[in-house]
Amino acid sequence: MELLQLKYFKTVARLEHMTEAAKELKIAQPSLSKTISRLEEDLGVPLFDREGRKIRLNSYGKLFLARVNRVFFELAEGRKEIQNLSGLDFGTVKLAVSIPSILPELISSYLVKHPKVHFQQLMASNASMQHLLEKGEIDLCITSSPINGPEIEWVPLLTEEIFLMVPTGHYLAQKRRIRLIEAQNESFISSKKGIRETESYCQQAGFKPNISFEGDDTLVIARLIQSGLGIGFVPALIWFFAPHESVELLRISEPVLQRNIGIARSKRHHASLAAHDFFQYTIEYFSGIAEKLKQLGV
Repeated sequence: MELLQLKYFKTVARLEHMTEAAKELKIAQPSLSKTISRLEEDLGVPLFDREGRKIRLNSYGKLFLARVNRVFFELAEGRKEIQNLSGLDFGTVKLAVSIPSILPELISSYLVKHPKVHFQQLMASNASMQHLLEKGEIDLCITSSPINGPEIEWVPLLTEEIFLMVPTGHYLAQKRRIRLIEAQNESFISSKKGIRETESYCQQAGFKPNISFEGDDTLVIARLIQSGLGIGFVPALIWFFAPHESVELLRISEPVLQRNIGIARSKRHHASLAAHDFFQYTIEYFSGIAEKLKQLGV
């Protein structure tokens, strides 16, 4: 029994289609069929039920697949442990975030100390990040809401206030602090991902917002507000990393709007030394950011 046979078996078991599996593995279909047949001969039982060209993983196959998955899991964990022996400075950190604006300063400040650490970053929703953590496909994720699970460790980093951004000269700007209901007749500008939050915030105040523009780029949204085309919500952290001119931040007295930022990792999967170090660094980094926000009154 060879490791390559097990890799091929995993792919065929996932797709339950020999031709598609051969395409994914980039080998000839007859060669793949022979490999699976030899594996079945070695085990002494069929792993698939065959009906014409259709194949289905049978009870033997399902049992064997569970063991094969454990084999590959242990190999992956062993690889991570061996990589740790090479030291922190050559490690890799696989990171997912839901708040990309925090990354440039966070990662660049870390790389000043450890310039040879390699980062792999992706964008994902909270639900998909939990799935990726549990499967061991990422080491860490930074989210704007808690991730819960028996195999997940989620550490809060910062509770940040949500402000209302209005253009300088807007009739609300002089108030500095308002009840959100006072803005019920205004046009709101929101990111596509933030529409649900915009609607939720306004519903808490007792009205449905008129969202006049949806965008992806927070800089574009800020410029639209600068131009007087509407108003919008902005978390303190985004303002801290990218303040804008010709706009004013209004503190919302009712309802008080906040969001919790945290970092999560798996309790089950072995993390690289670099991932563990970056996890601790991020906690300390945000502790410093929280203190700076207090000093700025944001």
